[in-house]
Amino acid sequence: MKTILITGASSGIGKHTALAFNKTGHQLILLSRRKDKLDSLASELNVPTQVIAADVSNTMTLQAHIDALPESFRSIDVLVNNAGLAQGMDPAYSANFNDWQTMINTNITGLLASTHVVLPTMVKRNQGHIINVGSVAALYPYAGGNVYGATKSFVHQFSKNLRADLLGTNIKVTIIAPGVVKTDFFDVRFKGDKSQADAVFKGFKPLEPEDIARTIHWAVEQPEHVNINLIEVMPTRQAPSTITIKRDN
Repeated sequence: MKTILITGASSGIGKHTALAFNKTGHQLILLSRRKDKLDSLASELNVPTQVIAADVSNTMTLQAHIDALPESFRSIDVLVNNAGLAQGMDPAYSANFNDWQTMINTNITGLLASTHVVLPTMVKRNQGHIINVGSVAALYPYAGGNVYGATKSFVHQFSKNLRADLLGTNIKVTIIAPGVVKTDFFDVRFKGDKSQADAVFKGFKPLEPEDIARTIHWAVEQPEHVNINLIEVMPTRQAPSTITIKRDN
């Protein structure tokens, strides 16, 4: 039985990742800001579970929360860095700077904070697995994806550098890069404008959070000598765009 810490666990990919590992009997630490949703999820699980209601980007309190866990939960085997968000799709020259800062705080600072707390014990025990949920936005630019894509590019490059630092240990690092997934991600991105969020999914079948949860579970269940570096997952009806040219009329 592994101990698995999932950030952003209250909904979407994080919630379904918890449900996937619940089926195979791994004990869980669920971290999110929304305690009511965490408690609701925990009530559905039949494995030992701890709930941490905290902002993952608050580096001052995260260590204290981990230190306060029962002894049997403190040796974390798998960290799923899932917490992340996008805000806005305005071009860079008219974007809201606070939106940029929020994305940096969650997607970069939050991921660094949780990794920094968990990694030393993994190294000491010489075992562990860090799953970083990135995005195809790190690999393929699109208009309006300016800072969001940049934060996910950070996640991808940081993950590769972690692999370099950890060479010679038994600690694995995996990047999961989803395309369009039907979660509340777009509700947040469009700041509650449901019509804009729903329009993203019009006319095709997006990925479901269960699809990414299943992929994460598969990567974790590989034998000790197998490290999955990167998995890029898109809906069948999504593909990278070609490089474009804007011509004068």
